[in-house]
Amino acid sequence: MIKLDVLHLLEKNGKTKYWLYKQLGMSYQNFNKMINNETKSIRYENIETLCLLLHCTPNDLFVITEE
Repeated sequence: MIKLDVLHLLEKNGKTKYWLYKQLGMSYQNFNKMINNETKSIRYENIETLCLLLHCTPNDLFVITEE
């Protein structure tokens, strides 16, 4: 299973979930689903914005788990 690993990147960059929520400008419900890996898809523009905000690549955003 592929999971979004944003919480680790936020901690690494000294940022909070609230900071990221404000930067992305999406609804809190959609943001929370995305952060908690409860969504089926993520838009490319959101991946790009996450990479720019967190100074990372798409490879850094995702991890593969054995669930």
